[in-house]
Amino acid sequence: MAKNYEPENKLPNMIGPGTKIVGNIETNGDIRIDGSIDGNILSKGKVVIGPNGIAKGEIQCSNAEVSGNINGKIVVTELLSLKATSKINGDIKTGKLTIEPGAIFTGTCNMGGSQVGVSPEKKK
Repeated sequence: MAKNYEPENKLPNMIGPGTKIVGNIETNGDIRIDGSIDGNILSKGKVVIGPNGIAKGEIQCSNAEVSGNINGKIVVTELLSLKATSKINGDIKTGKLTIEPGAIFTGTCNMGGSQVGVSPEKKK
């Protein structure tokens, strides 16, 4: 049997505190944002927004854990976890959702169903 290519380095991509990125990010792996991004994030892995992390734009991923701020739509195919320090201003579309007491969310939420997922075609 053929073995699928798996990168040996399983470390996540990280945007550290004090770093600001303006533009879109696409990754096949996990990414952690402790700085700030002004653009869209497309990840086939997990997206973690740290307590001081700020994301302005659309996020599409398989799993997400949010402790910081998101201003924009978030689409998660599997599990979205909102921690007590999270602040979301935008719409949520997810397979499963956990929310800790103290999390702040303003927008609409669609959960479950077969329509959740990242579109196979990119928007142009």
